[in-house]
Amino acid sequence: MLNKKVEEILNTQVQKEDYSSQLYLSMASWAETEGFSGVAGWLYAQSDEERLHMLKLVEYINERDGAAEIPGMEKPPKTFNNLPEMFDAVLEHERYITASINEIVAVCMQEKDYTTHNWIQWFVQEQIEEEASAKDIIDKLNLVGDKNLYMFDRDIMSMRSAGNKE
Repeated sequence: MLNKKVEEILNTQVQKEDYSSQLYLSMASWAETEGFSGVAGWLYAQSDEERLHMLKLVEYINERDGAAEIPGMEKPPKTFNNLPEMFDAVLEHERYITASINEIVAVCMQEKDYTTHNWIQWFVQEQIEEEASAKDIIDKLNLVGDKNLYMFDRDIMSMRSAGNKE
């Protein structure tokens, strides 16, 4: 049976993963309308991945005799100034999610919920990869500058497949 404090913090994470999916979907839509089809494809895939993370949490909560709460939709921003600033926002958001996952780990330890602590380690590892991926993209954007965005846009999906993705 799922500890109530752990259930509460996992339900909070469900909401954050849902927002992550919506945020990346909004970013993808903006990128697509700005002519960055490669970036849009990368962000659409990220959006799908975040939705899968949300579902993974929902299923775990319910499986452990908790009650998953399906959040209402918080509206993400719909426009972005440029690609570098948008990917800076991606990294900032991933760091926020990492901090949130770390809070879950802390609550699990405090409540002696070693089952959930073990299960949440998948998310801990995932966040290491998510932050590294965002930093890699920012590094590439810094290298190409404003003049070679066409090549960056063309090559971004190969950066995604090189890093993993579930």
